[in-house]
Amino acid sequence: MKKRLLCVCHSLLFISCTFLFATKSFSQLLGEKKKVVEIGFNVGPSFFLGDLGGNAGKGKRFAKDLNFQMTQLVKGGCVTVYPNDWLGFRLTAQVGTLKAEDGIISTKGVDELWRKQRNLDFRTQLQEVYAVAEFYPLNFLSTIAGFVPRIQPYGVAGVGVFHFDPQGSITASNGQKTWYYLRPLHTEGEGFPEYPDRKEYALTQINIPLGGGLKFMVSDRFNTGIEILWRKSFTDYIDDVSTNYIDPNLFDKYLSRQDAAIARQINDKTYGILTPGLNRYEPGTQRGNPKQNDSYVSFLFKVGIRLGPTEGSDRFRSHSQTRCPKRF
Repeated sequence: MKKRLLCVCHSLLFISCTFLFATKSFSQLLGEKKKVVEIGFNVGPSFFLGDLGGNAGKGKRFAKDLNFQMTQLVKGGCVTVYPNDWLGFRLTAQVGTLKAEDGIISTKGVDELWRKQRNLDFRTQLQEVYAVAEFYPLNFLSTIAGFVPRIQPYGVAGVGVFHFDPQGSITASNGQKTWYYLRPLHTEGEGFPEYPDRKEYALTQINIPLGGGLKFMVSDRFNTGIEILWRKSFTDYIDDVSTNYIDPNLFDKYLSRQDAAIARQINDKTYGILTPGLNRYEPGTQRGNPKQNDSYVSFLFKVGIRLGPTEGSDRFRSHSQTRCPKRF
């Protein structure tokens, strides 16, 4: 626990210092115009894109595999500094959940039946902090016309840190589902000498947020908008699934009797669909796809409040009022 907290603190410090340094550096580079500071709040659905779950057909790890039955919620707050009208630097903290389940995949062919037969599931609490730059191309082009549009599309890119801790479930004969933390169970032999290439994965990781949005300036002080943000991660273990099934006897060798019994059940919950009667795969059978890391995406509804003095509502114009400068 101490190591985990220390890692989170170091990551937060790094992200914060990077944010402050970038804000100061770009402010100096772009001139002495007074900076605008904005606080914001966001909430919206989030979706996991990894080995588990998805939709009919082959897994694609992006929009095609968004499973709306597994919709979870993410919410948070942010501080944004705008050195000018077309560039902003945002620091955001968010909490939420991610979830996926093989058993609910829609059945239309054969490709998805292999995942459905695998019959695994997971859930995790999610905490993340990220620093991003916002670029407003329309505002940049509008500087020559001398006004700022009310409707402002923008792009987002940056770096973040997130924490997860996956759980998997075992369903009793009476239908009651119990959840267990998966990392201590070493479901794919992570850390076992027999699998030297499978290291124990860290629960705190770096990600790359990428996306875009649309902001509407209600007034000089208030704005609202929507944003889609995809997080590229550098781990394939957000859902605790990545490679192949291992020899279940290794659980007895390295885990306590209680944990070994749970690990045996939870790492292989095969339900024979394509192969009736099958209830366990042979060691070495493919469990996940290590060639693609996990990711997740959120659709955020945002509200922003600008602090301090404002410049007056006449600085904003709608697109319908856009005119070419006289010099053109």
